[in-house]
Amino acid sequence: MKHSRFLDQVREVIRSSQFSYSTEKTYISWIYRYIIYHRKKHPGEMGGKEIAQFLTYLAVERKISASTQNQALNALAFLYKSVLKIPLDHFDFRPARIGKRLPVVLSREEVQKVLSNLQGEFQLMASLLYGSGLRLMECLNLRAKDIDFGMHEIIVRGGKGDHDRRAILPGLLVPRLNTQIEKAWLRLEENRRLPGFLGASLPEALERKYPNAPMEPGWQYIFPARKPAMDPRSGLLKQHYRHESYLQKAVKKAVRRSQITKNASCHTFRHSFATHLLEDGYDIRTVQELLGHKDVRTTMIYTHVLSRNKFNVQSPLDTCRFS
Repeated sequence: MKHSRFLDQVREVIRSSQFSYSTEKTYISWIYRYIIYHRKKHPGEMGGKEIAQFLTYLAVERKISASTQNQALNALAFLYKSVLKIPLDHFDFRPARIGKRLPVVLSREEVQKVLSNLQGEFQLMASLLYGSGLRLMECLNLRAKDIDFGMHEIIVRGGKGDHDRRAILPGLLVPRLNTQIEKAWLRLEENRRLPGFLGASLPEALERKYPNAPMEPGWQYIFPARKPAMDPRSGLLKQHYRHESYLQKAVKKAVRRSQITKNASCHTFRHSFATHLLEDGYDIRTVQELLGHKDVRTTMIYTHVLSRNKFNVQSPLDTCRFS
């Protein structure tokens, strides 16, 4: 998609910066759209004025959300700062302001209903999102070596902001995780017979440092894709993790079957994890650490969920008597 000598140069810089493949696709897409908007003019001949025009077009005419505007801005800022090495001294377009929204939270009973409407690997994945407070991609990226059964912990590698952290391993999930890891190892043995198979996908830097790791049991994904596939960057046959859309669709169906009207998604389990811990009396700093939030103010949003009707105010309508 969108191949040119210039965009290939951008890809090289993105990969040398150790960005994920999803970030690479997103940045390339926005840079391509920026170039097309300005009638294929080379970005090196443009600057802050043209960036502001493009972002205004996205906001006013395309009516994209504030978070998507900021995504486009980040891609273009990376282009000029890291690829073209052009300072944007006179650029005064500010990031779009994202309004504060209370997170959607399920009650404990609702969580149980949704989980009971999931089966097999999907139920295990969703249970980890709720029981450990994992993000969706953190769950899918789990490898066998990341589960510390002795310490009852999950090591989340390279989470948001590229930080590692420790998460809770729910005791209830230990037997099922053991079984799931054994299935992943059996998948590895089956795949070894495939011509050209080179093991689990790893970031390029890690693969250079540990060349044997892709074939080692500890580095296998706990939730592998059904079949190996060609790596989009290297073109080599690798084992990847399950695509996030499978679980997202399964959770949406489970929510509908549970007759829950809330706009719940995979991330709702993480919100519910944090809220229920605070309800159980755990302090905000502990919850912050378990979620991997850099700033406690991010975690404080869950105290607002807990503070619904915090003044214990009765509506005046409830005192009315209808004939």
